[in-house]
Amino acid sequence: MTTPTEDPAALDRSDPAAEVSARAAAFRNWGRWGADDVLGTLNFIEPAKRVEAAALVTEGRVVSLAQAFDTNGPQKGWRRRTNPVHTMTDTGTDAERGNQGFPHGIGGADDVIAMPLQCSTQWDGLGHIFDHGNAWNGRRAGDVVTSDGDLVTGIEHAASVIVSRGVLLDVGRHLQPGSGELPDGYAITVADLEACIDAQGATSAVGRGDIVLVRTGQYTRTRRDGWGDYAGGPAPGLSLTTAGWLHRSEIAAIATDTWGFEVRPNEFDAPAFQPLHQVVIPNMGLTIGEMWNLDELAEACIERSRWDFLLSAAPLPITGAVGSPINPVAIL
Repeated sequence: MTTPTEDPAALDRSDPAAEVSARAAAFRNWGRWGADDVLGTLNFIEPAKRVEAAALVTEGRVVSLAQAFDTNGPQKGWRRRTNPVHTMTDTGTDAERGNQGFPHGIGGADDVIAMPLQCSTQWDGLGHIFDHGNAWNGRRAGDVVTSDGDLVTGIEHAASVIVSRGVLLDVGRHLQPGSGELPDGYAITVADLEACIDAQGATSAVGRGDIVLVRTGQYTRTRRDGWGDYAGGPAPGLSLTTAGWLHRSEIAAIATDTWGFEVRPNEFDAPAFQPLHQVVIPNMGLTIGEMWNLDELAEACIERSRWDFLLSAAPLPITGAVGSPINPVAIL
């Protein structure tokens, strides 16, 4: 089998189906962890890896990597994705009026939130994307996800798994040292990733079981200029040609500060939609994070001259969900 190109200029931009198919076949992990596997590349996070990651904590500083969960978010309603709606069901006013029905003057407040599970900082679960009707590990998509949810690879299986060594690759600052922001539509290549690692030094070396965070700087731009088309519009992101690097590095998961992880518009003249997702989720079993806020972490890494840290990013154990909102934290 010919290894698919890692040069974006060599992609056949007229044939996304062939380019996706070649990478799906070359980098498929079906059966690697057995026929019943529900974790994919998260299997690379072994107990010893967590012990190694815990040893990276020297200051006890905690940095949240989450965007806000509120009505001022980026969503525009595409595919019924809306921003969170937060509603109070009991308030301080109710308590002042004494109409809550509690004894001896005690009062309280309660609230409820309604939101798509992928409207802000989140993980894509393994049941989120299919390839020609196939889900992760070669299962039929219809046998995995039904109206009852993801019956096989629901995000709840990862609830106690995603704690490991995190590595920040600040590609935005590496390639654009002035602004720290890649332009929309910039396709991050394997050469870019490796050059960023070399420039940042030994603590950004990527290996088995690591969780890689790629900062493009697009989220930074939205904080200055407004959301614009952040949700679904043009964005910097990983090139389809990075699929081989994602596979051979044996990382456990990867996340970016963009809506869609991969470069948008996608790299084809013919109609295409999120081809790297189609390769890495159902075929490779790679867990993907999107809409992470990596700015404070980037500043902290510069201050420390270190790019690795303990990362805890557990999804909510929502039974049968194909994704989950998260508040990932880097512990330095």
